[in-house]
Amino acid sequence: MAYNKVSNKTQDKDVKYLNKSFSGFKNQLLDFASVYYPETHKDFSEGSPGLMFLEMAAYVGDVLSFYTDTQLQESFLALAQDRENLYNMAYAMGYKPKVTTAASTMLDIFHLIPAQNNGGTYTPDFTYALKLQENSTFKSTEGTTFYTTETVDFNISSSLNPTQVDLYQYDSSNNPEYYLLKKKVKSISADRKTKIFTAGAAQQFLSFTLFDKNIINIESMIDGEGNNWYEVPYLAQDTIFEEKANNAANDPELHAYNGQTPYLLKLKKTPRRYITRFKEDDTLQIQFGAGVSDKADEEIIPNPDNIGLGIKEGRKSLDIAYDPSNFLYTRAYGQIPSNTTLAVTYIVGGGLNANVASNTITEKGTLNMISNPGVNVGLSDFCQQSLISNNVEAAVGGGSGETTEEIRMNTMAHFSAQQRTVTKNDYLIRTLSMPSKLGNISKAYITQDDQITPLTTEPNRIPNPLALNLYTLGYDKDKKLTNLNVATKINLSTYLEQYRMLTDAINIKNAFVINFILDFEITAFKNYNNDEVLLQCITDLKDFFAIDKWQINQPIVISEVKNLIGAVRGVQTVESVNFENIFGETQGYAQYKYDFVQATKKDIIYPSLDPSIFELKYPDVNISGKVITY
Repeated sequence: MAYNKVSNKTQDKDVKYLNKSFSGFKNQLLDFASVYYPETHKDFSEGSPGLMFLEMAAYVGDVLSFYTDTQLQESFLALAQDRENLYNMAYAMGYKPKVTTAASTMLDIFHLIPAQNNGGTYTPDFTYALKLQENSTFKSTEGTTFYTTETVDFNISSSLNPTQVDLYQYDSSNNPEYYLLKKKVKSISADRKTKIFTAGAAQQFLSFTLFDKNIINIESMIDGEGNNWYEVPYLAQDTIFEEKANNAANDPELHAYNGQTPYLLKLKKTPRRYITRFKEDDTLQIQFGAGVSDKADEEIIPNPDNIGLGIKEGRKSLDIAYDPSNFLYTRAYGQIPSNTTLAVTYIVGGGLNANVASNTITEKGTLNMISNPGVNVGLSDFCQQSLISNNVEAAVGGGSGETTEEIRMNTMAHFSAQQRTVTKNDYLIRTLSMPSKLGNISKAYITQDDQITPLTTEPNRIPNPLALNLYTLGYDKDKKLTNLNVATKINLSTYLEQYRMLTDAINIKNAFVINFILDFEITAFKNYNNDEVLLQCITDLKDFFAIDKWQINQPIVISEVKNLIGAVRGVQTVESVNFENIFGETQGYAQYKYDFVQATKKDIIYPSLDPSIFELKYPDVNISGKVITY
């Protein structure tokens, strides 16, 4: 059967596609009508029907052009202006915008404990020392509530979390009666609220909304059966970090290190999880997964016995495709709460008003205190009532939520790492950001692993591209450098495992400590007291070599030390500055001997090839100075 081809007899017309504004469309339509329809319509004066139709067409073209340009603009993170679009793109890239910023400050917490007489020697009776649970609240005189972010345990004292003990009161016989304990704890401005939601029949990707403003985060979610639900970055993540007390019941071997490592970090797999996201109106949406199966995850995702589960033909042949959406209906994206209630505890606060002045957080709020059993109840109540707080420094950091531009920039910065450790700095930041209650990691340094191979008469170091060496050190109770204990290293390994790249092998090693002594000679101006000048020089050197300011593989620049001494008021000249290695475990120093003469090049003392750190361990003893008079 033959078909006649329909010819296009429409005359080609010159249509321009560059106009986007109302005036541009109008002028082009006028020109178009004048050129191609000169005899049809000639009246384009103001108020004429012809001009009205042309202007209406120009209006429609202008509106469509605007929305086309806006849609294209809003699809790019760098150009988007609509807050809802920015929120959606931020969450798609793994960044969670902030709608408020909490103020923070360090709180001094005090309370009294009685003295005890041990054979004529009076000491603090720490059986009455309190344990103040995290999330306890205090109030400022300006009305802002602050809550503690960590547990305050007056029974534990470490270099990073010391317990200060002072004699407070004597009894009638002039014997110590009470001691005053002091600890510091970080606190942030927030109020705690609880809302109850009711979950009915199972509903895939069930969601609830918290309509409060200035929500900082959700602290806990407990269902009617007492099960905890956990927040995760995305629903496909089925593991969370869980902190367990480092005691004999939880770990018979590692509990020996609970003085330095109070908690052990464990990974917990949980089907009860949820995600949160802020909407454009700053309300918080809570969303659950799609799990309606009563089988365990490892039975569902996926194995040869359940491919094709939910399809009436059952298990499929190898060459037949199955529907991957079947796995949306397992716990792979989290279990659905159904026929229960959910108690959601969350905190709100922050803002500029939260930046309260110093010495104002002095009122008690809700205190969650734990006292030791078996003590005198009346005396224990007295110790609890004696607890007070104060902020020596003003609270800072409180502010409003992120602006449109801040969300854009923070999302771009976050996307490059995506919570993964890729660069050396990523590993260092992750290592040092592990909470101190999981172990005290004070110094960290990372480098590529290498192997020593005797290919020639001199051994060569061959880089090993399959592994990285993470060198670490901690502080002991006197804030001196020491190796990490086994429990801390295990916690660090568990912590880094969730962020490291699949192909990265991490060897956690001990960095080397090089102890040294320093002596110097100066001349002083005649109108200055030699002892005062010398004392000020030693004080400045102590501050310069404070271990907080030194990192692994940092060299000692002798000229900087000389300039420091020379800048002290009263110093006329710096005659000499000498460094010398000191070692020996019997004297309390590191066991490693180091040749400072060979390590000095052009007035710089370099550390060893193996990562090491210089430590002035006992400044009161290891610094000596002399004023020379002529």
